[in-house]
Amino acid sequence: MTPVDYSRYQTLNITRRGPSVDGTPSVLDIQMRADGPGGNGKLPTAGHEGHWELCEIWRDVGRDDSVRCAVLRGSGMGFSGGGDLALVQDMATDFEVRTRVWKEARDLVYNVINCDKPIVSAMHGPAVGAGLVAGLLADISIAAKSAKIVDGHTRLGVAAGDHAAIVWPLLCGMAKAKYYLMLCDPISGEEAERIGLVSLAVDDAALLDKAYEVADRLAAGSQTAIRWTKYSLNNWLRQAGPAFDTSLALEFMGFGGPDVREGVASLRERRPPRYGVDG
Repeated sequence: MTPVDYSRYQTLNITRRGPSVDGTPSVLDIQMRADGPGGNGKLPTAGHEGHWELCEIWRDVGRDDSVRCAVLRGSGMGFSGGGDLALVQDMATDFEVRTRVWKEARDLVYNVINCDKPIVSAMHGPAVGAGLVAGLLADISIAAKSAKIVDGHTRLGVAAGDHAAIVWPLLCGMAKAKYYLMLCDPISGEEAERIGLVSLAVDDAALLDKAYEVADRLAAGSQTAIRWTKYSLNNWLRQAGPAFDTSLALEFMGFGGPDVREGVASLRERRPPRYGVDG
């Protein structure tokens, strides 16, 4: 099989590490860049390029026979900072952009689920938006205890689509899912572990070492056994596909409505949104 050219990715820094197979390190280390196109230098943010790349990378991980496991991590002050407001604005005003990003958002979820290689996420600092989608759908999700996990869809004025409906109720139960998805309250890494939203929470200084340790163990294990276990377990997510597809459609219908304009304005002006209430 032709080797995958990872140099085409501009918002992801991709290196190799871990156990070698035929002289090639078998763990792909994928770091979302804070300083890539669309980034703000502080947190990785999903602009036009970053959103597509985070969707596409899992196809390459799946087709690359030299990869046995992938680690996804952030850079700068956190794991991921959510969608770039310029992209959100374009989605709200341009039907073609909205249609394209809807397809990318759909493919991001299904590409992570259907990638046959195990994925480990290492989340520190803020974890929001498209990065959080991949972070929580990862097969082993590891968070620093001080991590700040936020699904901010309703704060923006759109339904909680993306990964929310497909995986949050399964991970932490419907009651907790509704509470955090409707109110957009932040969840620490420690609390996320307590409610079952992530696999592990560790001290901040131990985050990357733990993620690499888990990835190395997965890379050294029986590949058929591990991959087929992932495939079988992810049928729980596949059977939730209709709920996910509905939530994503409702989210993107919201991007054509008035509330998202107020949501974007409030974020730009650093104030609470005013959705039809006095004061």
